[in-house]
Amino acid sequence: MASIGSALNNMTSALEADQSALNVMANNVSNASVTGYTREVAVFEENSPVTLNGQSYGQGVTMTGAVSQRDLVLDQRIQQQTQAESSSDSQLTALNNLQSYFTPASGTSASASAGNIGTDITKFFSSFSELEANPADNSLRQNVLSTATTLAGDISNTSASVNSQRSSLNQQALSVVGQVNSLTSSLAQLNHQIQSTSPNQDAGTLEDQRQQDLLQLSQLIGINTTTTEGNGMTISTTSGAVLVSQGQSYTLGTSVSNGVYQITSASGTNITSSVASGGGSLGGLLTARDTDLPEVSAQLDQLAYNVSIAVNAQNNSGSDVNGNTGNEDMFAEPTQVAGAAINMSVVMTDPEQIAAAAVGAGTGDDANAVAMAAIGNTTIVGGSTPSNAYSNMVSGLGSLVAETTNLNTAQQASVAQLTNLNNTNSAVDLNEEAAQLTTFERAYQSASQAFSMLNTLYASALNLGVSTAVS
Repeated sequence: MASIGSALNNMTSALEADQSALNVMANNVSNASVTGYTREVAVFEENSPVTLNGQSYGQGVTMTGAVSQRDLVLDQRIQQQTQAESSSDSQLTALNNLQSYFTPASGTSASASAGNIGTDITKFFSSFSELEANPADNSLRQNVLSTATTLAGDISNTSASVNSQRSSLNQQALSVVGQVNSLTSSLAQLNHQIQSTSPNQDAGTLEDQRQQDLLQLSQLIGINTTTTEGNGMTISTTSGAVLVSQGQSYTLGTSVSNGVYQITSASGTNITSSVASGGGSLGGLLTARDTDLPEVSAQLDQLAYNVSIAVNAQNNSGSDVNGNTGNEDMFAEPTQVAGAAINMSVVMTDPEQIAAAAVGAGTGDDANAVAMAAIGNTTIVGGSTPSNAYSNMVSGLGSLVAETTNLNTAQQASVAQLTNLNNTNSAVDLNEEAAQLTTFERAYQSASQAFSMLNTLYASALNLGVSTAVS
């Protein structure tokens, strides 16, 4: 009798365990399409056996819970690669926009940032060569001023566009900081919940949510994560500024320097430079804002400064139609390199003020016009001619775009590969779940049939010597 009762208890625990396992499988299937859900596997534990007369008798199994199939090492690798890919992606977007300012546009160069600066330079210095043929011709003189105006306008407009883009990146960076702070606050709350409810075991969907928030945070900023006791987590920037510690979040701040937002840690330390190199979209935005765009702006400023200074100096060394010498600038004289491009403009309004002749020569002399044309072939911009200096700038930008494109493509492939590998272990495979469901259904049916047989046997034993059957 005792052995039959023990067998009934075993089958009861088997039915309960199989039913719990079936519930886990059903939960997997129902959440198969939920982003971030991690497949769960039922965990069984043998019940303590009973020993009678030196003989041990098994007491069946119990399903102790479900464990999510997550690979913490692989999750961290995905976070790290996501940070790198997101950084290069945001930088590449900014670089492509920047490069568009220097791509020749169809039609007239009168539109802002038409990108014809290279052609403008050639036409401007060629106009002096044309003036050599007939220095007294007013139409040729007017053409010089016209090409000068086009050159100055395109350089100024392009510089303004670069500055405008930098302002846009500045605002985008501020927006990302807000998103980072929102996510770290959410992660701190999840940390508290997980440590309160599941300090020593998998927290299931709570950990799924934490992992999804971490992945989103990795897209925004470079981070390092450290698991702490009680199933908690510490999150910091790649340079070590703490963002989350257990159930407490530490917000990033901003300060303004020369109109540009600087990123500060919760302690008030300026961490802009380390955040820029740390990864995430914020890193890419800051790299473009603080390195790539300023470098192009500086080269445009140097070009505008040197051309303006050289042309003005040469014009003032000759004599104009009226024999005047040394008192007429063609371009607004820049006082410093910084800002020379955006402020470049033609201040000469009278074509007769173009000093085509040498000092003391007649109006038909072209000596100074020849010298003005020669500036176009003189290495006045950092050891290069104006045309070559501009060409080198555009080529350098093109090389950086190509390099960043290749890097981003490789990083995207790496993220995809790691994600696929992680999905193999963690994502729900409906075919696999169907096979598991069949297995546990069969196990449940077997335990049910065994329970039925034992129940019949138990009833038969109770019916011995009794006229009324016990069913």
